[in-house]
Amino acid sequence: LQAVAEGLCTHEIAGRLKITENTVETFRRRLIQKFNAKINTVTIGSGDKTVTIGGDSTYPFYSFDAPSENAPKIGVEISDMGLEGVSEGIKAYYEGATTMGEIAKKAAAMEGADFVALILEGGDPNGVNKSVDELIAVVKEVADAIDAPLVVEGCKNVEKDAELLPKVAEALQGRNVLILSEKEENYKAIGAAAGLAYDQIVGAESAVDINLAKQLNVVTTQLGVNAQKIVMNIGSAAAGYGYEYVVSTMDRIKGAALSQNDNMLQMPIITPVSAETWGVKEATASEKDMPEWGPEEERGIDMEVMTAAADLAAGSDAVILRHPEAVAAISRMIKALA
Repeated sequence: LQAVAEGLCTHEIAGRLKITENTVETFRRRLIQKFNAKINTVTIGSGDKTVTIGGDSTYPFYSFDAPSENAPKIGVEISDMGLEGVSEGIKAYYEGATTMGEIAKKAAAMEGADFVALILEGGDPNGVNKSVDELIAVVKEVADAIDAPLVVEGCKNVEKDAELLPKVAEALQGRNVLILSEKEENYKAIGAAAGLAYDQIVGAESAVDINLAKQLNVVTTQLGVNAQKIVMNIGSAAAGYGYEYVVSTMDRIKGAALSQNDNMLQMPIITPVSAETWGVKEATASEKDMPEWGPEEERGIDMEVMTAAADLAAGSDAVILRHPEAVAAISRMIKALA
C-alpha cells in the first residue's frame, strides 16, 4: 500500500518487496477502486473568497485510487453569545475582541481556517430567547466584518429556526451562504426561503441515519431546490459516545453515493464538531475533580481533534471546530493526507 501510494512503478515495487511483477499487477487491480459516480461540488461564499467542498470520486483520503478534487475544509465556530462559556485558551485567542464583528475577523484569520460558522444559540426559546431582530443584527454585523465564506446555524429549536433562518437567508442575499440546519420538521420554510427565494445553500440536518438523510434530500429537491445547492449534516457525536453509529452512517452514505450512484446521497457532508466535543465530561470536568485526566484545556482540544479526524476519515467533507490548536492540527492532517 505504501509503495503504491508513493507512486512507484510495478518494477520498483516488485524489487522492493521481492515478488513478481505479475503479483504486483494483480494486487493493483484488486486495490484500486474506480467509481463512475462522484460527490457533488458545492461552493460557499462569493467574490474572491470562496471554498468548494465535495467533488471526489473516491473514499476519503484514498489518493491511491484517484486524486482528490477538493481537500476537506475547516470552519471556525463563533456564537452570537460572544465568548460566554468557552475555554480559557479560546478566550486568549480572541483577546481584545469586544464586538461580534471583531470576533468574526479573528475567527476568519485563524491559522487553518477556510470559513466562519456563526451559530445563533442565543435564539433558543428555552435559553436566552433573543428576538429574531436581535439575531439578524448579529448576522449582519458578522457578515459586514468579514469577506470569508459564511455558514449560519440556527438555535436548534425547530419552530424558532423556521422563523429565524428564512430571515437570515434574506439578510444575506448575494453572499451565497450555507444555512444550517434545515430539518424534516421545518424543511418547507427553510428550504423554500434559503434554496429558492434567496438562492443560498441549504444544510439538510438528519439524525445519524442513512434513510433519514436521503429522505430529507428527496423532499428538499421536491420543493424545487437544486441538488447542487444542498449540503448534508448527517449528525455526529463526540468520539467514544456512540460514535460507531456516525462512522457506519457516513460509510454507508459514501458507499451508496459512489458505488450505487445514488444521486440523493451525493451531496457533500459538513459536520459541526465543536458543539458535540466541548460539552462532554472529558472536556468539562475540572482538573481538581479529575486530576488523573490531566489539564482540562488539553482534554477539550484532544476530544475536538480526535472527533474531527474521525469524521473526515469516515466521509465528512468539512468540519466546524472552535479551538485554534484543534483547527491548526486538523489543517496539518488534511495537508498531509489529501
